[in-house]
Amino acid sequence: MTTLTVRINDNRAAALKVKAEQYGTPLEDLLIASMENLLSQPAGDFERTMEYVLCKNRELYRRLKSD
Repeated sequence: MTTLTVRINDNRAAALKVKAEQYGTPLEDLLIASMENLLSQPAGDFERTMEYVLCKNRELYRRLKSD
């Protein structure tokens, strides 16, 4: 396991502590959950490609749906 040290300003640290308290979770768990959420998102290239294909073929999909 790797340990990371991150420097943030005091205002952000306080805001994170408040959020952790609101969710009733330790600050470390909140940060880990946030990172896992970020890492689980599809890559931007995939999203752009998907949007392009859907837009390009919108009329075809409409016709196929109508049949």
